[in-house]
Amino acid sequence: MFRVAAILALAVSLAACDVFSTLIDGWKHAKAVEAELELSTGMRPQVGFNWHNGRLVTVTVTFPKLYEAKSLRETAALVRRSVTDQFRQTPDDIHLAFSLGKGRAGTMAQLGGAN
Repeated sequence: MFRVAAILALAVSLAACDVFSTLIDGWKHAKAVEAELELSTGMRPQVGFNWHNGRLVTVTVTFPKLYEAKSLRETAALVRRSVTDQFRQTPDDIHLAFSLGKGRAGTMAQLGGAN
Protein backbone atom coordinates (compact mmCIF):
# COMPACT_ATOMS: atom_id res chain seq x y z
CA MET A 1 0.00 0.00 0.00
CA PHE A 2 2.82 2.37 0.89
CA ARG A 3 4.62 1.57 -2.37
CA VAL A 4 1.52 2.38 -4.42
CA ALA A 5 1.18 5.74 -2.66
CA ALA A 6 4.88 6.48 -3.17
CA ILE A 7 4.72 5.58 -6.88
CA LEU A 8 1.61 7.71 -7.30
CA ALA A 9 3.27 10.67 -5.55
CA LEU A 10 6.35 10.28 -7.74
CA ALA A 11 4.24 10.12 -10.93
CA VAL A 12 2.30 13.25 -9.95
CA SER A 13 5.48 15.18 -9.11
CA LEU A 14 7.13 14.19 -12.41
CA ALA A 15 4.02 15.25 -14.33
CA ALA A 16 4.01 18.56 -12.46
CA CYS A 17 7.68 19.10 -13.33
CA ASP A 18 6.91 18.57 -17.01
CA VAL A 19 4.04 21.07 -16.86
CA PHE A 20 6.25 23.56 -15.03
CA SER A 21 9.08 23.04 -17.53
CA THR A 22 6.71 23.52 -20.48
CA LEU A 23 5.34 26.71 -18.93
CA ILE A 24 8.82 28.17 -18.32
CA ASP A 25 10.03 27.22 -21.81
CA GLY A 26 6.87 28.65 -23.38
CA TRP A 27 7.33 31.89 -21.47
CA LYS A 28 10.94 32.14 -22.70
CA HIS A 29 9.82 31.55 -26.30
CA ALA A 30 7.05 34.15 -25.97
CA LYS A 31 9.51 36.75 -24.65
CA ALA A 32 11.87 35.98 -27.55
CA VAL A 33 9.03 36.53 -30.05
CA GLU A 34 8.17 39.83 -28.33
CA ALA A 35 11.79 41.01 -28.51
CA GLU A 36 12.24 39.96 -32.14
CA LEU A 37 9.02 41.64 -33.27
CA GLU A 38 9.89 44.78 -31.32
CA LEU A 39 13.15 45.02 -33.28
CA SER A 40 11.29 44.50 -36.57
CA THR A 41 8.30 46.77 -35.95
CA GLY A 42 9.32 49.23 -33.23
CA MET A 43 6.33 48.10 -31.11
CA ARG A 44 6.49 45.44 -28.40
CA PRO A 45 3.53 43.08 -28.75
CA GLN A 46 2.13 40.82 -26.04
CA VAL A 47 2.49 37.13 -26.85
CA GLY A 48 0.38 34.38 -25.32
CA PHE A 49 0.42 30.67 -26.03
CA ASN A 50 -1.55 27.48 -25.44
CA TRP A 51 0.04 24.02 -25.24
CA HIS A 52 -1.91 20.76 -25.15
CA ASN A 53 -0.18 17.41 -24.63
CA GLY A 54 3.18 18.78 -25.75
CA ARG A 55 1.72 20.31 -28.93
CA LEU A 56 1.65 24.04 -29.53
CA VAL A 57 -2.01 24.75 -30.22
CA THR A 58 -2.34 28.54 -30.37
CA VAL A 59 -0.08 31.58 -30.21
CA THR A 60 -1.68 35.02 -29.84
CA VAL A 61 0.30 38.13 -30.80
CA THR A 62 -1.34 41.43 -29.84
CA PHE A 63 0.20 44.73 -30.89
CA PRO A 64 -0.55 47.84 -28.78
CA LYS A 65 -1.85 49.77 -31.83
CA LEU A 66 -2.30 49.43 -35.58
CA TYR A 67 0.95 48.77 -37.40
CA GLU A 68 0.87 50.80 -40.60
CA ALA A 69 4.49 50.58 -41.80
CA LYS A 70 3.81 47.30 -43.63
CA SER A 71 0.76 45.68 -45.13
CA LEU A 72 -1.25 43.26 -43.04
CA ARG A 73 -0.04 40.39 -45.23
CA GLU A 74 3.62 41.35 -44.64
CA THR A 75 3.03 41.77 -40.91
CA ALA A 76 1.35 38.36 -40.72
CA ALA A 77 4.30 36.74 -42.52
CA LEU A 78 6.72 38.45 -40.12
CA VAL A 79 4.74 37.22 -37.09
CA ARG A 80 4.42 33.67 -38.47
CA ARG A 81 8.15 33.45 -39.16
CA SER A 82 9.05 34.75 -35.68
CA VAL A 83 6.62 32.43 -33.87
CA THR A 84 7.76 29.37 -35.82
CA ASP A 85 11.46 30.16 -35.32
CA GLN A 86 11.28 31.02 -31.62
CA PHE A 87 8.86 28.29 -30.49
CA ARG A 88 10.70 25.79 -32.74
CA GLN A 89 7.43 24.35 -34.01
CA THR A 90 4.48 25.57 -36.02
CA PRO A 91 1.34 26.10 -33.93
CA ASP A 92 -2.05 24.91 -35.13
CA ASP A 93 -3.18 28.55 -35.26
CA ILE A 94 -1.72 32.04 -34.80
CA HIS A 95 -3.98 34.89 -33.71
CA LEU A 96 -2.78 38.33 -34.77
CA ALA A 97 -4.48 41.29 -33.06
CA PHE A 98 -4.16 45.05 -32.75
CA SER A 99 -5.44 47.03 -29.79
CA LEU A 100 -7.63 49.92 -30.93
CA GLY A 101 -7.63 51.61 -27.55
CA LYS A 102 -10.43 53.45 -25.83
CA GLY A 103 -12.26 55.94 -28.04
CA ARG A 104 -9.30 56.57 -30.29
CA ALA A 105 -10.26 59.22 -32.86
CA GLY A 106 -9.91 58.27 -36.48
CA THR A 107 -9.88 54.50 -35.91
CA MET A 108 -12.78 53.87 -38.28
CA ALA A 109 -11.20 56.11 -40.90
CA GLN A 110 -7.94 54.16 -40.58
CA LEU A 111 -9.80 50.91 -41.05
CA GLY A 112 -11.62 52.30 -44.09
CA GLY A 113 -15.05 52.23 -42.45
CA ALA A 114 -15.77 55.98 -42.46
CA ASN A 115 -14.98 58.98 -44.61
